[in-house]
Order: sequence, then C-alpha cells, then structure tokens
Amino acid sequence: MNSTFFIHFFNISYMRIDICEKKSNIMRQGLLYRSWYYFRMGWATYFAFIFAAINTLVVTYYLAIEEYPTLLAIFPTFFHYVGITVSIGIPFLVLVGYVHYKKVPAFSAETDVIQESHPYNFKALPGFQIETIFPLYLQISQMMIKWSANEKLSQEEIKEIIKVQNDLKKLIKGGYVGKPPVTSGLIEISDEHNEEENNSEKDKI
Repeated sequence: MNSTFFIHFFNISYMRIDICEKKSNIMRQGLLYRSWYYFRMGWATYFAFIFAAINTLVVTYYLAIEEYPTLLAIFPTFFHYVGITVSIGIPFLVLVGYVHYKKVPAFSAETDVIQESHPYNFKALPGFQIETIFPLYLQISQMMIKWSANEKLSQEEIKEIIKVQNDLKKLIKGGYVGKPPVTSGLIEISDEHNEEENNSEKDKI
C-alpha cells in the first residue's frame, strides 16, 4: 500500500515538473509576441488615455480659455485649470460610468445585442468542446440508454470512450486536442504518452 502510494505520488510530481518545464519553454519561445501584446495593452489602456487627457487640457486652455477674460479670471493659470478640471472631472466620469452600468439599460442592451448575435451561443466552440466535452456527453447518454436496456457496450464504443479519456488527460495536463490553427503557447502531449499510462494502469490492476 505504501509503495503504491509513493509510486503514484512520484508519478504525479514528475508529471507536474514536466508540465512546468514545458510551460516555461513555451513562455520563452513566445516572449516576443507576449511583449508586443503587453505593449499594446499598456499603450491603449493607459498611455493613450493619459496623452489624450493631456492634449485635451492643453488645447482647451491655450486655444479657448486664454481667449476669454471671464474664463481666464476663473482659471488664471494652466495648473489651476488642470486641478479644478481633474477634481471635478474624475468623480463626474466615475458617476457616468456607474450610471451606464447600473442605473440605465444601456449596458444591458449592448450585452443583449452581443449575446443574441454571437454565433457561438448557438453552436459548440471549436477545440475541446467539440473534440472532447460534447462527445463525452453523447457517450454518457448512450451508456445510460444501454444500461437501462441491460445492454453491453461494443468494442468500438469502448475504444471511443478510451479516446475521449485520453483527450481529457491531455487537457488536464495542459495539452490541446484537435488541430488548432496556431500551436504557439500550447503544450503538445502525444497519444503514445497516454497509451503508456493506460498500459501501466492496466498492469497495476
């Protein structure tokens, strides 16, 4: 009992180490694309917003407020203008965002339109859903029908179940099923590895 436990524990630990090594190799290989994605997100989410805000403040002050003495009396310097605008503008925009999401049906209507028109709300997602999840549901329903009729599974059906089990093992280990168009960032686990594990499990039994 103890030896079996330690062997099983060692196999799990080795599998986790192997997966971590594969993931670290993948991250190193995709570093350029990851950096490019991080750069675009940082620019679009933060810097573009900051630059647009600065540009708006500069243009409105030096091209509009300086031309009107009444406004210039309220905002004698650019820093006064920035301080007053920021202190009023930030709480106001937060309130507008809150109202948009919580108090008016605008966001709800946007979500309704997206969900109603999204094609994958009406079909299975490509990848693990088509390759593994829904075949598993189908096999479970077929097995329930056969069991209720006191029928046995055929060899072909058993092979299909074993194939789905192997695909599930791939997904659990971080691998992928099917044929993704781009495999960068995905861990490839061969069927031979799963077959070796199945044989070892059979030997234990």
